[in-house]
Amino acid sequence: MTWDDLDARLAAVPGTVSAHVGRPGADPTWTHAAHTPHYAASTMKVAVLAALYRAADAGTLDPDTAVPVHNDFPSAHPDGPRFRLTPDYDNDDAVWQRLDRTATLRWLAERMIVRSSNLATNILLGHVGFPAVADVWTLAGARHSVTGRGIEDSAARAAGITNLVTAADLAALLGALAVGATRPGPVATPTSCATMLDVLCAQEFREDLPAGLPAGVPIAHKNGWVTGVRHGVGVVLPHDAPPYVLAVCTTTDLTDADACRLLADVSAQVWAARHDLRPAP
Repeated sequence: MTWDDLDARLAAVPGTVSAHVGRPGADPTWTHAAHTPHYAASTMKVAVLAALYRAADAGTLDPDTAVPVHNDFPSAHPDGPRFRLTPDYDNDDAVWQRLDRTATLRWLAERMIVRSSNLATNILLGHVGFPAVADVWTLAGARHSVTGRGIEDSAARAAGITNLVTAADLAALLGALAVGATRPGPVATPTSCATMLDVLCAQEFREDLPAGLPAGVPIAHKNGWVTGVRHGVGVVLPHDAPPYVLAVCTTTDLTDADACRLLADVSAQVWAARHDLRPAP
């Protein structure tokens, strides 16, 4: 399948599909509606992770600090009431089992990624702050992505305060972490970038982009999903080719299972072209 064939396939999907493929830190090989904004779902958690490690690099937060595990949060809307999360809307029982106890920021960050914990995400947002997350997007070179509220902040959502990403911005962020793990970069120190990639490699939800790769191929990735939305972004680390970044965002009428298959199919096609991912002319 050629890139033109893939363009035609994505264009035929009912809804909006965006994609970005390329080497970390380089111009893309192929894109499809890559600057179109989508609701972020859980992909915004990568920017929260990076905000924590930037604070650690600056010495303003110690990831090994134990903090209270609580379920009570201020709304991002200035006049909004405090709100709580619901356990059945989360994917990680482990954080809820620590409720009213403590956990380290590092452990919460790991749970936020490997099990996509919503409770851990909102706790971390309270410690790093929204401006720090905005700085991550800016430093990575993102043009349209916004993290405006925590998860289940209904008052903020009703007021139009939301979380947005694009495939290009997600690829820029993951690419910045990949490049930053090998040399000093704008987002975090090489040690912190390498640590974040290790956490992303341990992500346990593997039904979309990873499903299109051969067994055992490492991918540092994060996905996100709500009804009508399924996104995935990752740095694929082949043993026989340089790393590459793939981001696919879907806001469609597909079932989640069909959207996962679409992402897996795109991932498989890019894998087949992994030796020849040069910037587009």
